[in-house]
Parts: sequence; C-alpha cells; structure tokens
Amino acid sequence: MPERATADLDVLILRGTGPTAHDLLRAHNFARLGDLGIGGSTWRSPDGTEIDVIERDEPWVPDALARASENPDPQGLPTLPLAYLALMKLQASRGQDLADLMRMLGAADDQALAEVREVVQQYAPRDSQDLESLIELGRLEQTGEG
Repeated sequence: MPERATADLDVLILRGTGPTAHDLLRAHNFARLGDLGIGGSTWRSPDGTEIDVIERDEPWVPDALARASENPDPQGLPTLPLAYLALMKLQASRGQDLADLMRMLGAADDQALAEVREVVQQYAPRDSQDLESLIELGRLEQTGEG
C-alpha cells in the first residue's frame, strides 16, 4: 500500500524488556511523554520525532520480532512482516488501525494474504472472519468498487 505519513514511529518490544528499553532511551536523551492506552509509552527523540514503544507479551511477539529482523525497510530498520502487523492491528481494533489494515490487505498479493491468514489462524483464530471481511473491503477499495 502507499505509505501513510505519520508523525511517529512505532517500536514493538516484549513487555519484560520495557525497563531496559526505557533506560536506553533516556541514555540517548529521549524524553518520556506518557503512557499508551494499548500498553507501552510515548517518547520524543532529541530531534523531535515521537516514538511509541509498544510493549506486548502475547505468544506471537517473539516470532514477530525475529521475523522483523529478517525484513528490513529501505533504511535497514527491522520491520514487522505484514502478517504480524495485521495481527497487531486486528488486536488493537482502533478505527485507524482497521482502516490501515483494510488498505494493506487490499493491496497484498495472494502469497502475502496466505501468510496473514496462517498467522491469524495460529494466534487469533477468532479474528479470522473479521480478517476475511477486511480483505474483501480492501480489494473493493482497490478496484474502486468500494
């Protein structure tokens, strides 16, 4: 999908590693701005960039983080593969997350969708029906029929 410009950067960490991450951020002159409603905290970098440090402890997080290290973005930063990003956005269930997910799924190829379905079926099977609805809505939006 086309990149959506946002004002912040999201970082996913295991919940138990929060104190270490916070110490590292403070050591590099990041300022803590507050807590996130979904678990974690918001920080401001010395250059003014906001960073949401999302702390999760679900069983899928270690695998997602391992796969992210094998999936760098153009800058070389580890990036969650679509399957885990979809799972995280489904579980957040916020309006913007679901809208983003719909657009991502609508633009995804069959192989990527198969991976998303596999991960959702493994870790959140109750969300499989919602996933299929979002895929269909995303495809309709892509074709201009939605």
